[in-house]
Amino acid sequence: MAGSVPAEVAKSYEIEVPLGLQREVMYLPAENEVTAMKVELGKQLFFDPRLSRDHLVSCASCHDPELAFTDGRQTSIGIDGQIGDRNAPTIVNRVFSLDQFWDGRAGSLEEQAKGPLINPIEMGFTHEGVVSRVREVEGYRHQFAAVFDTEEVTIDLVTQSLAAFERTLMSGDSPFDRFAGGDSTAMSDSAQRGLVLFRGRTECFRCHVGFNFTDENYRNIGVGMDGVDADVGRMAVTERPEHRGAFKTPTLRDVALTAPYFHDGSVGTLEAVVDYYDKGGIANPQLAPEIKRLDLTPQEKVDLVEFMKALTGEQPRLEVPVIPK
Repeated sequence: MAGSVPAEVAKSYEIEVPLGLQREVMYLPAENEVTAMKVELGKQLFFDPRLSRDHLVSCASCHDPELAFTDGRQTSIGIDGQIGDRNAPTIVNRVFSLDQFWDGRAGSLEEQAKGPLINPIEMGFTHEGVVSRVREVEGYRHQFAAVFDTEEVTIDLVTQSLAAFERTLMSGDSPFDRFAGGDSTAMSDSAQRGLVLFRGRTECFRCHVGFNFTDENYRNIGVGMDGVDADVGRMAVTERPEHRGAFKTPTLRDVALTAPYFHDGSVGTLEAVVDYYDKGGIANPQLAPEIKRLDLTPQEKVDLVEFMKALTGEQPRLEVPVIPK
């Protein structure tokens, strides 16, 4: 039953921010305060396959904590074994971003959470169906009443819970962060040379900038642009021709754990990623000006890969929750 909210629920949840990340730039909407019980509710919903039409696919199916919150596939598999056309990006450190998805079509984590639920090749359900399923579970009804002080379960409250949980998933305290903090032994000599290249003549930093190693912008880097019916990416959202084939710059945090790479999962290793950029991408009219031949030596390629491996942080400590019956 709805009633007064317990004191431990009303208090804000203290999000743990690892070394190297910046608390002051987290996106924490006032209308969706992060509380301990809301995070726990969101975690249960995240792992609950009943949010899909066939009772088999959960958010965690594509964002597995054992795989750095990806699924390790080229492109994701949804209900009825359907194969999607884009790679599942990590959801770690998404608290530092507003726009979500490879093409930025969702303006918040709350809005993003609504999409897969009704996507016919992902979870294939309806918002009404999700709400009905959740209402049928006594354990959920009690939690929603405690967290939101209402007996009325809505899709907005479901996605607020999911978003609150996802905002707590962070990765930092990597060898790079410790090196940047003054520990000269935290990165290997090869990784240190890779850092110099990253910040120097390769100009990787122009897109993978800041503490989260992304400018959250969209660029055409040529991937897939030599195929038939190439994914138009950001253009589908903005309807601007210059955005054809442009996709969001992903974070490089934990990049060594999130293969395969690019929006279509077409490249399987970091070594192959470096080779792709070294050749200057795939020419097309919208190719970003930052993409150009690098002519790296074999050792320089190794050093760049070693630097990217040094961005592997401490993984979020997460126990799979007990799902209410």
